[in-house]
Amino acid sequence: MKKNMPVSTIMTTEVITLNKNDNLDTAEALFKKNKIRHIPVVDGNKILGMLSYTDLLRISFADAVDELDEEVDTIVYNMFTIEQVMAKNLISVDSDTTIKEVAEILSKKEFHALPVVDNAQLVGIVTTTDLINYLLRHF
Repeated sequence: MKKNMPVSTIMTTEVITLNKNDNLDTAEALFKKNKIRHIPVVDGNKILGMLSYTDLLRISFADAVDELDEEVDTIVYNMFTIEQVMAKNLISVDSDTTIKEVAEILSKKEFHALPVVDNAQLVGIVTTTDLINYLLRHF
């Protein structure tokens, strides 16, 4: 395992994003379709926030889906906007940040994903899962 490997070697570069004007139904569909837990919210390539699947679970019954619950979710989702639910005070890293530095940030904070931003543009996302997979490849 190399000591100073950049996060660009493990980050996801084909990032699924939401626009601040999208709705929470769209967000839930993206989470489920792509089997992901974090989606950056953007305006063009500029990151505004991060929405996690946990954020949706906090405001709905999204984990208990049946025909009746879908209607409840829709009503609840219509009460909030993505901007109201997403995390806004983000810590981001650039693509040259080392994997070790990213691991240190994620181990000390209460979130599990970091946007990777170069020159004020979103270029990727790195998650705790990316870190675990990296470690598994090297052991």
